[in-house]
Amino acid sequence: MPREITAFSNPLVKRVRNLRDKRHRREEGRFLAEGLRILTEAREAGRLPEHLFFADDGHSLVQALIAATEAAGGEAIATTPDILSKLSGKDNPGAVIGVYPEFATSLDALDRTAAPIWLVAERLRDPGNLGTILRTGDAVAAGGLILLDECVDPFSVEAVRASMGALFTVPVARASWDEFRAWLRSGPGQLVGLSLDTSNDYRRARYRAPTFLLTGNEAQGMPDHMAAECDLLVKIPMLGKADSLNAAVATAVMAYEVLARVRG
Repeated sequence: MPREITAFSNPLVKRVRNLRDKRHRREEGRFLAEGLRILTEAREAGRLPEHLFFADDGHSLVQALIAATEAAGGEAIATTPDILSKLSGKDNPGAVIGVYPEFATSLDALDRTAAPIWLVAERLRDPGNLGTILRTGDAVAAGGLILLDECVDPFSVEAVRASMGALFTVPVARASWDEFRAWLRSGPGQLVGLSLDTSNDYRRARYRAPTFLLTGNEAQGMPDHMAAECDLLVKIPMLGKADSLNAAVATAVMAYEVLARVRG
């Protein structure tokens, strides 16, 4: 039976509210996910919250989340829309908010033969871009997303929200460039970099599975030492006045092209 919390001063409310801050997420090893769709995606992927906050249990999907959370040993908590707003930082919060333990996949745990395409991002700064790239990864059934060096936190509220549940369906690994390079060269895999400094049209290039598609930092692009390590550099032609696409958009365009080629 869910317990009820209606006081802003409740210690659990304060603790969960602090998870919007990166330092507290790291200390707690926990993160927030918000919204019925995202939490349902998580449930279907086998991930359930330790704490589930809800303000109205009239929806069948909310009831399903409550039942699954409690069956897994988590706690369902009935609360108010105002407290949900305080937890999420939004004036119009989702119907549910969940607290999840952070999860990460090591490079050694990845099976590179499990999928023909993998996404790799280097020093991403925008949580919206990270979330959108995760959605692309889900859409093309990528093996996972590998984040290199100092990328934005994939467990930030903004990134989780932008992923629309893909954080729970696409494996995410974090590594330094040197760690990734050593792992990549220990087995099969073509490293393909998105670059403006090449004449190779992405539609005419040859790709082979597994392809690791590397997207560089939004503002600075890919460092020279990474570009030199790529097996193939390709560019997306720009026919207007813009010199490049948004990093997440370019990744999506490339991902579908690579997928079509490697699947024949």
